[in-house]
Amino acid sequence: MSEKKVSILTAFKTIIWPRRKLVLIGLLLIVISKAASFVAPVSLRYFLDDIVPNKDYDLLKVLVAVVILAFLVQSVMSFLLTKVLSIQAQYMISELRAQVQKQVLSLPIRFFDNTKSGALVSRIMSDVEGVRNLIGTGLVQLVGGTLTAVGSMVLLLRISPSMTLMTFIPLLLFAFIALKAFKIIRPVFRERGKINAEVKGRLTETLGGIRVIKGFNAEEQEAKVFEEGVERLYKNVKKSLTATAIMTSSSTFLLGLATTGIMMGFGGYKMMQGELTTGEYFQFTFLLALMVAPIVQMSNIGSQLTEALAGLDRTEELMNQTSEADEKDRTIVLTDLKGNVSFKEVSFAYEEDKEVLHNISFDVKAGEVIALVGSSGSGKSTIAGLAASFLNPDSGQILIDGNDLAKVDLTSFRQFLGVVLQDDFLFEGTIRENILFPRPDATEEELQAAVKAAYVDEFTDRFEDGLDTLIGERGVKLSGGQRQRIAIARAVLADPKILILDEATSNLDTESEALIQKSLATLTEGRTTFVIAHRLSTIRKANQILVIESGRIAEQGTHEELIAKEGRYYNLFTYQARI
Repeated sequence: MSEKKVSILTAFKTIIWPRRKLVLIGLLLIVISKAASFVAPVSLRYFLDDIVPNKDYDLLKVLVAVVILAFLVQSVMSFLLTKVLSIQAQYMISELRAQVQKQVLSLPIRFFDNTKSGALVSRIMSDVEGVRNLIGTGLVQLVGGTLTAVGSMVLLLRISPSMTLMTFIPLLLFAFIALKAFKIIRPVFRERGKINAEVKGRLTETLGGIRVIKGFNAEEQEAKVFEEGVERLYKNVKKSLTATAIMTSSSTFLLGLATTGIMMGFGGYKMMQGELTTGEYFQFTFLLALMVAPIVQMSNIGSQLTEALAGLDRTEELMNQTSEADEKDRTIVLTDLKGNVSFKEVSFAYEEDKEVLHNISFDVKAGEVIALVGSSGSGKSTIAGLAASFLNPDSGQILIDGNDLAKVDLTSFRQFLGVVLQDDFLFEGTIRENILFPRPDATEEELQAAVKAAYVDEFTDRFEDGLDTLIGERGVKLSGGQRQRIAIARAVLADPKILILDEATSNLDTESEALIQKSLATLTEGRTTFVIAHRLSTIRKANQILVIESGRIAEQGTHEELIAKEGRYYNLFTYQARI
């Protein structure tokens, strides 16, 4: 993946500028709030030099009222800032998460083959969190702190230019150290995001495969892998904390030098010389504290913004991935589909120079059933994946009703597609919800027809809640055969023109397989069907059978024709018959 970094300018253009009206309102509130914060320290001089010595009770009342009003204004502005910017930042986080998730769903299958799902969850949920610091609290503190520091400096220069310039020496040293530290921290935060995603990804896999882990007594092994991951995360955090500690300790010393050493030493000297009044000295002290506080705070803000930009770096990587819909050549929109499929000299490789399919050519007429058989790893599922448009051929063409599939809009094609996989995925929820997944608006009659076609009612009728039975995560409360029949019912309800059954009967027990075989004619009627099966007894009625070996078509024909040849298919079939 690209190591391109999101600049502050890019973040400004993409995140802040589109919401400039809200941000401007927020900035106005910040200006009012910070202006009010100067009232107390500025009034201190008049309080000490004029009001108290002259015992001016009327002016004292006015001053106290003005200071109280200033604090009230600050409180109201703080509340409004939370309403305007902090809530908007949270809305942006939810909005950006939705955009990233939508982008991820649009990416091709090959991307998911190379990326852990747990890592993607981390990137969608965690990496966008930093947005709040670009438009929420971080922005308020950054802008507000800058205004406070600049305003304080102007007032300090008016009181004593020489003292102000002397205090700037340690402040400039602190700024230099902070900039160096931020350069170190940003790649550390970026690396932290990657490590965090990997650790969460492994944890997700561990929890998902808990039965396998316990079945092989591998709890200790998995605990060790996770422990190594969190150790890497700890070392990364330690590195960033070291850089942050350098900033914190340097700020403590340098800012202490500015506020205490210079103020007590040089300020005391000026008072003795009569160049500063008591009121001016205390006013200078409070204004200096007002200027220093946001500078110290900005070191924390800098860390927050650095972490935010590092997260946005990784978010932008995802957003810049080419989605399936972005392929410019896909201009053909299918409004209807007969189901004629042709492979023309198709070759494909998952890795460069390692072809798994070599010049595959065959034709399937609309409504025909084509079976793909062969040993594991021969390329059967790859052919099915290409027919489903999950993969794109490296060379050759796949034609759908005479249209090059590489030029067909995928959304328009997949509305006519139905897929049942060997380990088909069921969502947590009810049996009804899982069957209705491709067509949530289907009628009860259509649902029941699909249920009967796949013999789902054979077991749901025994459940107290019937189709409304909760099946648990990934259908864990059902048997393999029951899950597979739900998956088949789901495909039937989708009413596809092209149906792909990838080892669809492999998880069925003998009784379930017998039920599915009875409905096979109904399932495939009027649909172009690709069937991948190890159990050759399930494909005897296929219109044509392709025997795939090492990515090539070794034999092709009907069951009877291939048996008569007494070749590879004959050997496979007779071997299974003897088992």
